[in-house]
Amino acid sequence: MTAKRVGRATTSARLASFGLEDGPIMAREPGERAAVPETLHVLSTLDEVRAATEEVAASGQRLISIMSTDLEPEIYDRAPLLEAIKRFVLGHSFAKVRVLIRDQARLSQGTNQFIAMAHRLTSYLEIRLRAPQYRELTSAYCIADDRAIVYRLRADRSEGIAGFNNPPIARQYLLEFDAIWQASAPEEREVRIARR
Repeated sequence: MTAKRVGRATTSARLASFGLEDGPIMAREPGERAAVPETLHVLSTLDEVRAATEEVAASGQRLISIMSTDLEPEIYDRAPLLEAIKRFVLGHSFAKVRVLIRDQARLSQGTNQFIAMAHRLTSYLEIRLRAPQYRELTSAYCIADDRAIVYRLRADRSEGIAGFNNPPIARQYLLEFDAIWQASAPEEREVRIARR
């Protein structure tokens, strides 16, 4: 019993370091049953981040939103994730993948399979450079619809959280993503990468 309390306290402390609390309170109408979001999972290794990102992407039904510095190849340029994205866009009507990146320097240094797929599936995948006022953001995340999320406070670190059915947290970051997406107009922030 003591170990369980200590484990929960440690998890809550780690979530607090992301500006999150375990078990957010959800607003509801009188008489409506409370929908209990899934507990957030703490991620501490790159393998955990990869697996969680693949699971989030595979759970999407209509929209996947990705915030990344440069489509980190160690996460987004791997066969399992690319296959999950491909199944998502080809398997759902009106599916859309939106990607915001800070810079494209590393993308143009070699072949990036995510970018190659974006060139083939232009109706489904759109990549934009973040507007200048958002370039200093350090966080990275992948959101499926408005309910599943993998979030890292710093894109250069593996520590993060995942919620595979946590609408309150997913919506919080989806609102941030939408604001940045709108500010990063496609005609001004188009990602130009040579086709291979």
